[in-house]
Amino acid sequence: MTPPNREIEAESIASVRRHLPALLAHLAREANLGPGKLLVVGASTSEVAGERIGSATSVAIGQAIAEVVLAFAREARCDVAFQCCEHLNRALVVERAVARSRGFQEVAAIPVPGAGGAAAAAAYWAMEDACLVSSVSADAGIDIGDTIIGMHLRPVAVPVRGPVREVGGAHVVMAKSRPPLVGGARAVYDPDEARRRMHAHP
Repeated sequence: MTPPNREIEAESIASVRRHLPALLAHLAREANLGPGKLLVVGASTSEVAGERIGSATSVAIGQAIAEVVLAFAREARCDVAFQCCEHLNRALVVERAVARSRGFQEVAAIPVPGAGGAAAAAAYWAMEDACLVSSVSADAGIDIGDTIIGMHLRPVAVPVRGPVREVGGAHVVMAKSRPPLVGGARAVYDPDEARRRMHAHP
């Protein structure tokens, strides 16, 4: 595992700081992120640097991603979980208080570059009191570098198209969730239509 050269790393960090805030702001609007909501983040620093996932881990890029996401979460007042890589079974970094309040199952590991990922490791040390949990059920997510965050999204996941499709060299996918629609053909999902029907039957 060879880190990217300094020039590529600097360009990648600049891309993170330029594009990631706009993507998160867009997702916040689409997914109504705020108090009580949970955002899951997956990120490959290798992909951001234009390399194959897991092949060019960069602590500096991971720190930039963690800083931007944590600043966003503070402003939006939402909770955030950073997904680790497959070597930690895609466990997630969260604040211990979040794990306790949401009833998440804590697991014992500390993410590092190469076993957890640079972004998750950076988030772990940037949080006030971090821990790892086995799984979450998030309201929305952003996947930077095709790290596969779907297992940690609440059903039903709905794609969100952002203002850009890449951060550095990494493909970006975002999603929000909605409750499953139930009831079949006779069910009503629109509040205005529901009110109309209620008033139609005194």
